[in-house]
This record gives sequence, structure tokens and C-alpha cells, in this order.
Amino acid sequence: MAPALRGVGPLLRVAPRWLPPRGAGVSSQAGDVPCGAGVRVRFAPSPTGFLHLGGLRTALYNYIFARKHQGAFILRLEDTDQSRVVTGAAEGIEDMLDWAGIPPDESPHRGGPVGPYQQSLRLELYKKASEVLLENGAAYRCFCTPQRLELLKKDALRNRQTPRYDNRCRHLSSERVAEKLAQGSDYVVRFQLKEGVEPFLDLVYGWNKHEVATVEGDPVILKGDGFPTYHLANVVDDHHMGISHVLRGTEWLTSTSKHLLIYRAFGWDPPRFGHLPLLLNKDGSKLSKRQGDIFLEHFVQDGCLPEALLDIITNCGSGFAGNQMGRTLEELILEFDVGRITTHSALLDLDKLPEFNRIHLIQQIGDERLRRKLVMELQMQVEQVYGNWLVDREVLEKDYVERVLLLRKGHISCLKNLVAPEYSFLWVRPSVSREQLQTISAEVDEIGKLVIGLMEGQTAALTTEGLNEDLRGLQEQIRGTKYSSMMKLLRLALSGQQQGPSVAEMMVSLGPREVCERIKKALSN
Repeated sequence: MAPALRGVGPLLRVAPRWLPPRGAGVSSQAGDVPCGAGVRVRFAPSPTGFLHLGGLRTALYNYIFARKHQGAFILRLEDTDQSRVVTGAAEGIEDMLDWAGIPPDESPHRGGPVGPYQQSLRLELYKKASEVLLENGAAYRCFCTPQRLELLKKDALRNRQTPRYDNRCRHLSSERVAEKLAQGSDYVVRFQLKEGVEPFLDLVYGWNKHEVATVEGDPVILKGDGFPTYHLANVVDDHHMGISHVLRGTEWLTSTSKHLLIYRAFGWDPPRFGHLPLLLNKDGSKLSKRQGDIFLEHFVQDGCLPEALLDIITNCGSGFAGNQMGRTLEELILEFDVGRITTHSALLDLDKLPEFNRIHLIQQIGDERLRRKLVMELQMQVEQVYGNWLVDREVLEKDYVERVLLLRKGHISCLKNLVAPEYSFLWVRPSVSREQLQTISAEVDEIGKLVIGLMEGQTAALTTEGLNEDLRGLQEQIRGTKYSSMMKLLRLALSGQQQGPSVAEMMVSLGPREVCERIKKALSN
């Protein structure tokens, strides 16, 4: 039995019985999706790195398509190139889909009826598939050495031609093949490309076909180490997992005719294909993994809301009724129509992300249920940043944190703003001396007493509008200090800073008792 993946019971056996082409007289096994299973789509990344924005966009379109049609969204890991697999990447990809709010219905973690969902655990299936193609003449064994293939490549480049395999082993006799096998010669399995491919109707690009046999040599479908190439594995897996629609990047558009030839060789009905246009930087350059800021972990660390990230990567593209900012995932699903996807590349302007995040943060603060989650998240952030300096831990109480959120709604683009140095006054009492305040006004004692009296006399909830009027009234009782100087003095006493939110907003956030405590402390230092 194959080892169980994290959080899941034992998997289906790694070597399920091979299903030959339709009509071959072998019944379907449990674990293969029955006919009429409805819409089933898949996101099939390689765990060669962590999930980036381009991958998230492909996953999101598949998720939305599945939800739009009450279907299933499947995560399959294409890890057949073991030399490029990055430790932890497989788990990280699924974790990031969960964080983004688009979790798969079936996956290596969750399991499902057609697992395993990791190609390196399905090698026997691909071996059986290649044997079927060898038996029906659609594939052949290639014994060409790496040295010969390298010579072919160099010769082509020297003649300014595109390197391609010359299909030499396609013409080996069965006797010669048997002789090579008896000698223990290494080989790969290649698929015979045929001319005269049939056109297919792409959901985005319309009618397409690519005469691959005229520009390519026969492709390897099973390597010498027993691992399949993408061309075989994705066809076999999509068939056995019952995938009804393949939504993938436009870079695979020219390979689709090749894949359809493989489907035809098996006698299988192919899924519908839709190729998504590229997601590019705002200047039209390609997103690169060398850009450290395109990986989702970067956005998580920066405090980005997943809803904002989903909004911006769909806002710059197509497929939706409109492109207004602030759309929720539910609204994206409602508005989505695959027929609205255009062939134009999507230009992503990440400079706009803070504004997207601000809008979604406003929406979540205004929603009581979502606000509770934000309160807990902010409490954790305050503890992490200021835990060692928290003299009064009442600043972690729900009511206080919630009041801060409601007051700063619309003024911040992410929660992390509230634990930045300019907002440290919310969580840590400043160290301000009487002498510092006296440099602003000699009437510091009178100002302090008036403000303390104002706070102690409050019977109703504080509001910024009411406090602004009250502070104006207090200033009229002080002859030698201008209103602007009084505000500067109070800002310094309350926060230890010369800039930031208005004094009235600070006082509402801190509350009457804390305002009094801070002023008394400053006057006594």
C-alpha cells in the first residue's frame, strides 16, 4: 500500500488496473469517474517552486468555472521531473490555495475517488498506458543514445534549423527491437506524430490546429527511468480523473493538437480546452520567478488580504461582466462567463494592490462576522510586535481593538499599518517629559487640567466631531496658546509623535481613562 499523505487515510493503490480503449471488453474499476459526472476541472502545477501569481490566476479561473457549474475543482501535482522538485513546495501550493479561499475538492492532502493526486505515485498507470500505445502501433521504443541526440541538435543549430528528432527508431523492425531488448539496451518510448490533425474549438481562441508532425520530431512520452513526460501523463490523468474541461495557460495552445492525437490513439473522448492569455507586468514584460514579489508567501507576509489579490488578478483580465474594484469571490463567480475571456494578455499593476486591499479591508471591517476575525488577527500582530512593551494589556481587549479598527477604517490599506511605528501610541504609552511639553506652551498645566476635566466629565461615547468642538471650546479659555500649538502639545503627550491621526481620533481610540493617564504621566515627569 502506498504511504498515506498528510491528514488522509491510505491512498488508492499506486498501480490501479489499466483501462484499455473503449470497446476493449474490460469494465471500469471503482476510482474512475463515471460518465455523466458533470464539470470537473483541475489545476496541475509542478512542485518545482512556490505558488506565484500566474499559477494563482490559473487556479482561480478553474475554481470559479467549477463553482459556476456546480462542479469539482481538483489539485494534481505534476512531479515527474524529480530533479526539479523543491522540498515543501507541494504542501506550500495547497496551503496557499487554502489561504486564498479557493481550496480544491480533491487533492493530495484531501484525497478523493481518483487518487493518488501526485503523478510520481501513478507510474504503473503510465507504464500500462505506454504498453497499450506500443501494442497498437501508436508508439515505439527509441534506443538512440544521448550522444546521438546531441549530435542531431548541434547539426541542426549549425544549419540554423530548429532541433528535432529525426524519427529514426520509428522504422526499426520488430526483430531489431527484440534484439536491442535482449541486449539490455536503454530506451525511451516515443509517440508517433501523424499528419492531418483535426481542428479543435478552443473556448477562448476559437478554432485551432497545429500540424505538429511537420515541425516536430516524435516526442518522448515515457523516459528511461519510468517517469512519463507531460504529454502522456496529463492525457492519461485527465481521462482517468474524468476532467471535462482543461483551462490552462496559452503556452500550451500549440501542444493541444499533439495531445488530441494521443487521445485519438487511445480511443478516448478529449475534454474541452480553453487557454488563458498571459498575465504580464504592467509594462508588458513577463512575470518572472526571479521577481521575489510574485510569490504568494510574499503577499501573506505583507499582510495582503486574499480577497484583494483575487480581485486584482481578475480585474486586469477578462471573463467577467465588469471590472470594478472591491468584488468578492462570490461576485466573481456570479459574473464569470468563459465566453467573455479575450485573447488579450492581462497587464497586472501591483502598484494598485494597496488600494484594492484598502477597499476590501473597509468591507470586512463593516461586516460584523469578518470584523471578529480581523480583531483576532490584529490582537496577534500587536502581541508579536509590542508584546515586550505592553504595560497595560487592556489594549488587547476585544472592545478596544475593535474601536481602533472602526475608527481607522478607510485610513489604512492593511492591518499591519496599525502596528507600524506611527501607530505605536495605540499600544504603548509614550515617554514624554513635562519639559518637552513646555517648549510648546508654558500653559501646559492649565491645558492638561482642562483636557482631563473634559474627559472625566464625558457621559456619552466619544466622537471625533464632538471632541473637535469641545477642544475648540477649551482653547478659547486659554489666552496664550494658539489652537494649533495646543493640538501639537496634546499630540505629543498622547502619542510621543509629531504626526499621525488627528488628536480627536487619538482620544477616541485611546478612550477617556487612557487619555487622562497619559496626560497625568507627562505632567508628572
